[in-house]
Amino acid sequence: MKSVILLIMNTLSSKRQIFLTAKWEYLVMLNYALPEHLLLPYLPKGTQLDLFQGKAMASIVGFLFNQTKVLGVKWPSHSNFEEVNYRFYIKYFDGKQWKRGVAFISEIVPKFIITKMANSLYNEHYSTMPMRHKIHIEDQYLQVEYQWKQQHKLNSLSVKAINTLQPILPNSEEEFIFEHYWGYNQLNQTTLIEYGVEHQRWEVYPVTSYTLDADISSLYGQSFVPYLSVPPNSIFLARGSDIIVRRPHKIKLM
Repeated sequence: MKSVILLIMNTLSSKRQIFLTAKWEYLVMLNYALPEHLLLPYLPKGTQLDLFQGKAMASIVGFLFNQTKVLGVKWPSHSNFEEVNYRFYIKYFDGKQWKRGVAFISEIVPKFIITKMANSLYNEHYSTMPMRHKIHIEDQYLQVEYQWKQQHKLNSLSVKAINTLQPILPNSEEEFIFEHYWGYNQLNQTTLIEYGVEHQRWEVYPVTSYTLDADISSLYGQSFVPYLSVPPNSIFLARGSDIIVRRPHKIKLM
């Protein structure tokens, strides 16, 4: 495995810019307004919280990776899989403009190699757990569910929505949540990792109900329990699209 990581790192040092391509599909997002002090310990150095109407937002997100290729290569049994992550919204000023991005507290996938690669190359916060999903269409309704097993606890995230796509409205909370196209992780005290994510503007399904059955304390920490145990600020289901993840770029901090 180490030799594979080294080979990828050497390839990324060349002029090739695209690291990963895939389809992100059926993105379930539960969005919560949190006190800023809860997120500051996870804030990558050199970035700031990106606020929506004065509120710091975090999201529990479940979605599908499909048709995944790394450096243009589809890996057997690693092309289609689930991910559930817990992320919040930040911004970075590069000297000319503010770049709106995300930082992650937790990312869960069912494949160990993906965990190892993401943590090694991007200094992400991935862990590996058994996962599965269900997508069911009945009459005019669409139901999407993600499940993941942590030790002996089966966690689940699901929504029911009207099976009719709608555009994301300008200046809406949906636009704020979805229109972040950069990822940031802190490599060390003097280095920030930045990578770009590209996709078309998504459409969403109107959500009618949701469920979240998860061990918040074990997954994300006891401090988040009071804030993630109440109804979310908003609930979205996006259809998704093809995406591109650019190679990681190291930024030296002052």
